[in-house]
Amino acid sequence: MNNKLFDGFDSVSSKQWKQKIQYELKGADYNNTLIHKTDENIAIKPFYHSDDFKTHPSISNTRATQWKICQSIFVADVKKSNKKAINAIERGAESITFIIPSDDVSVSGLLHNINLNKTLVYLELLFLPSKFIKNLDAIPNAKTIYILNDIIGNLAKSGNWHKNIQNDFKTFQSTVKHTSQIYVDAGLYQNAGANMVQQLAYALAHANEYLNYLENEKAIPTTIKLIFNISVGSNYFFEIAKLRVLRKLWSSLSSEYSIETHCDIIATPTKRNKTIYAYNTNMLRTTTECMSAVLGGANVICNLPYDSIYHKSNKFGERIARNQLSILKNESYFDKVDNPSDGSYYIETLTDELCEKALNLFKDIEAQGGFLKQLKSGIIQRKIKENANKEQQRFDAEKDILVGTNKYINPNDCIKNELELYPFIKTNQRKTLIEPIIERRLAESIEQNRLKSE
Repeated sequence: MNNKLFDGFDSVSSKQWKQKIQYELKGADYNNTLIHKTDENIAIKPFYHSDDFKTHPSISNTRATQWKICQSIFVADVKKSNKKAINAIERGAESITFIIPSDDVSVSGLLHNINLNKTLVYLELLFLPSKFIKNLDAIPNAKTIYILNDIIGNLAKSGNWHKNIQNDFKTFQSTVKHTSQIYVDAGLYQNAGANMVQQLAYALAHANEYLNYLENEKAIPTTIKLIFNISVGSNYFFEIAKLRVLRKLWSSLSSEYSIETHCDIIATPTKRNKTIYAYNTNMLRTTTECMSAVLGGANVICNLPYDSIYHKSNKFGERIARNQLSILKNESYFDKVDNPSDGSYYIETLTDELCEKALNLFKDIEAQGGFLKQLKSGIIQRKIKENANKEQQRFDAEKDILVGTNKYINPNDCIKNELELYPFIKTNQRKTLIEPIIERRLAESIEQNRLKSE
């Protein structure tokens, strides 16, 4: 047993592998045939080798054994939402995100009979939490409740501040003082069509606006929990690398402010590739996206029900979404290794390249005045639109495939009578300070045309 398994085999260098491949190509050009570039301008090679590394990559500090299954619940009725949360916990949820639309919600009623020592609770607030935060002090174990409130994210999504920039940031400062938490909802950028370099750079620049403000106000805590909400797409290995890069970038940025920090990542499958036709394929898409989230080191994964685009919240869709994660954890053993993607030459290379490109873009944003300035001038919106249009063109040309929608279509598939929600972009003309960043699914135009002919 002391003999190494591969001692009887000669090692093969990267150069030898490439020579063998070139021989098998029978004269075809290696670069043009086997290497292609992504939207992020990253060249994908046919193989990766240890020769590509001067030193072996360091071990990451992710804890994939500790990821939590989360269920999201919109609070329209406190008692019903509490009952729904308890039922979800009994059926496998380890974390609950309550989406709260107004500050008159009773948090104690919402958390009734929920063991905060065993269940992570996130409160996603769709309003400025001026008075709301103070009410948490009366709740036992309130320190295990995490507040998700992103004033810059609200500006990016809606085009307006809650009240105004001064008031919003003062409330943000008060919230951080009370909780030592910062929340960055970066999922919007992916759902609107940003490429991965943009997603990472915008998330980092978004977070840096908060740190800059706190530092200028001399109100930056010595310890901060930073919570990122990230959307995960279907580019399996790239998405694994994306989450790894986000941690590295945040670690680097926070060290510049000399703060002790802990970074949590909440991952949710993207809406961008979801469809209303052949909707069961959404389950396949969300499964691989959740796998990427686990392998990339997400702390909490909140799966997207396969029918959430066109159905109201329902027990069946939510149970399937929850069970997908339970299968990954309890039957596929996705919680048995802390850092499962470490040491993969391909993923390590993607991590390094994405990190370098995202950091360069972040530096460029900061050199041009910062994220808020570029958001107000429309630069961020324009850049996202440019990449989204490239993706849309590839989809329309059937170069990017969504099975059942732009390829392998079932002409007898009908959905019109199933629609409980409007699944397309809603236009509501109103006055905004900036152009909002709009989430858009790739399949919308095709689906609208098909609905007309049903």
